[in-house]
Order: sequence, then structure tokens, then C-alpha cells
Amino acid sequence: MPMRETDLYAPIKALLEGQGYTVKAEIGAADIVAVRGDEDPVIVELKTGFSLSLFHQAVARQAITDAVYIAVPRGTGRAFSTALAGNLALCRRLGLGLITVRLADGLAEVHCDPAPYAPRKSKPRRERLLREFARRVGDPNTGGATRRGLVTAYRQDALKCLAFLAAKDATKAAQVARATGVAKARNIMADDHYGWFHRVRTGVYAVSPKGAEAVDAYGAEIARLTVESWAPFPAEASLPAEPPPTPVASRPPLPPAGGEERPSNIARRPSSPPTTWGRGVSEADGVGVTLRVSPTPSEQMRKTTEA
Repeated sequence: MPMRETDLYAPIKALLEGQGYTVKAEIGAADIVAVRGDEDPVIVELKTGFSLSLFHQAVARQAITDAVYIAVPRGTGRAFSTALAGNLALCRRLGLGLITVRLADGLAEVHCDPAPYAPRKSKPRRERLLREFARRVGDPNTGGATRRGLVTAYRQDALKCLAFLAAKDATKAAQVARATGVAKARNIMADDHYGWFHRVRTGVYAVSPKGAEAVDAYGAEIARLTVESWAPFPAEASLPAEPPPTPVASRPPLPPAGGEERPSNIARRPSSPPTTWGRGVSEADGVGVTLRVSPTPSEQMRKTTEA
């Protein structure tokens, strides 16, 4: 016997009457209306399953009251659990309540009550989204495509490693990381999620047979990555040439042995009079200090005459 909306009425009426409501069916456009004292009326819309028209009806009833519920039969299995979770989130966003009815024993269960929607932002999910956006090179996918075969930033990094190994054969992971700019090249090749790599020995990887097929399958993407994110791999990684050393200024040549001394273009400065050191007394505080005493002109003249 096919399921009908009327099969939901008795369990929901019993649920509401147990909370002190007076319940009547088919009042105006509403399937169920419940009233308790001076409170706002409660409206319940019935359907045999989740549908867009059910939500349209419920949203239209919100023009009458904020207390609007939708009610559906409770199913079994994973498919219904997934549908319930998704539609429960939609009900909360729309400010609707949700009731399910287990027809086998008439159990009515309230999953959420009508309430203003207060979304909670997920900072980790936001950062994960922006990180993937920043890492992805170009726009390799088409909007609306299925998840299978999508080119993610992780797949692009794996393709860079694959293209390098296809051109160079077995290579150390550290060299692959330096040449491609993929910092996690070792982890990508070791984890080998796509089956493109095989380990020749510790730290050395090469292309697997499945990887060789991927080179052909993703040829266009590899060519685009080469243009947009990294230059073609060099035959041998080499450091830039160092600039030549700056020449040191040459010293003036020494005079030849036994020959005339070459004239110097540096003017000779007159020798300053010798400075003598003596013991004196500071006039400020009478403390003994060492003073530098310069010869007087008469003393300098006397020393010149004696010489």
C-alpha cells in the first residue's frame, strides 16, 4: 500500500496534544495548525518525502507565524541518513522545524525547532579553501565537473615531479625538490597516491609504468605547468658563475737597487718637536697626574745649536 500524507497526521497530533496544544487539520492552506493559549500558532506541513515544494510551502507559512515545521516519514539506511542531515541543515538555515515519523510504531521525533539562523564559520575550512586556491596553478578544471579526475594543487605538484623524473630517469628526491620547487616532493613520491612513482633505492625514485601512462594522459597540463609555474628542467643543475675578483690596486714600484731614488710626489711634512712627559700637579684638586710637556722655543733652539 503506498504511503500517504494522512498517515503522518495521527502521530503528530498526539505529539502536539501531549504538549498542551489544541490541534486541527486543514485550516486554510496549512496541513496542521496547533494553538496553545496566547502563543503564536504552530503550523506543520506534511509530505511523504523531502522535496523542494515542501520547503516552498513551509517558507510561505512563515508569513503567518515563525513556528513552522515540516514533517516526513522516517526512512532507513544510509541514503535516508544522508538526506536527513542535509535537509536538517537546510531547515536550520531557513528557520524551520523538522519532525520525522516512524510509521511502524507511530513515533514522532522532533529533530530541530524553528529558530533564527546563526551560522558558525569554520576558520580551518576557510583557511584550507584559500590555501588550495593559492597553491593551484592556473584554472585547470571546469565548474560543475565531478570530483573524479579534478586537478588539485597536490596533483599539480605530483605532475611536476613526474615530468622531471620522466626527463631525467631515477633521481634523488632532494634534487627533484630543488629542480621543481615542490618542497614536499619526497613525501609525494614516497606516499605515491596515484601509483606514478616507484622507489629504486632509499631516497631515489623513478617513473612507474602507470606514471608513464599519466605523462601522456596529462601532457597538456604538464605543458601548461611548465609555462606557468617553472622553467624547463636544465640538463644539470648548476650554480651561477661567480663574478671575477676585483683587481687590487697596484703598489708604486720600489726604487732599483743601487740606483738613484725616484722623486716622490708626496710632500714631506716638517718633523714636529719631540714631546716629553713629566710629572705635574692638577690645579683643580691637587692630585698628581701625568702631564705632556712640550719644549719651549728657547729649549728647542738650544737643542738645535748643541746638535
